[in-house]
Amino acid sequence: MGVPDVGPVVEAVSVSTPAVADTGRPSFAEFYGATFSEMTRLAFLLTGSAETARDLVQDSFVRLHRRWDGIAEPRPYLRRTVVNECYSHHRRQRLHRQKQQEHQQDASRAGLVDLGADEMIDAIAALPYRQRAAIVLRFWHGSSEAEIAAALGCRPGTVGSLLHRALAELRKVMP
Repeated sequence: MGVPDVGPVVEAVSVSTPAVADTGRPSFAEFYGATFSEMTRLAFLLTGSAETARDLVQDSFVRLHRRWDGIAEPRPYLRRTVVNECYSHHRRQRLHRQKQQEHQQDASRAGLVDLGADEMIDAIAALPYRQRAAIVLRFWHGSSEAEIAAALGCRPGTVGSLLHRALAELRKVMP
């Protein structure tokens, strides 16, 4: 199954953020066009849903746009926002499931994400969120341990530990 093409869904990005000519910094619309696909793929790998990924990335861009002039490095800010949005999504989903279980005591607990036949994606989806985020950021997004630590809000040493535990779990599941 793999990662679907979730290409840019730029439907008339008509924001009034001018380009800053002196610094060479792109306008918000240019930055949006250049990073939307990358961030949507990141969000898809963290959520397992292309539709949810697009929504969460769009929300992240809205947050970025509000603070555009005050942010010196928008890419790390946006990556952190996307990771946080995905974490919040999973937390809301978990709370929703808990409420459903309280009302339906005998209902069996559903899996985290139904991604079909792709065993690797399913195995990664079964990992705890921080381990899954570390794996996705490292191996699919190509982030360094320092970048992952910044995105997850932890120390670089913790990233190594998260990656080690996640890989150990994946080795148990995958032949």
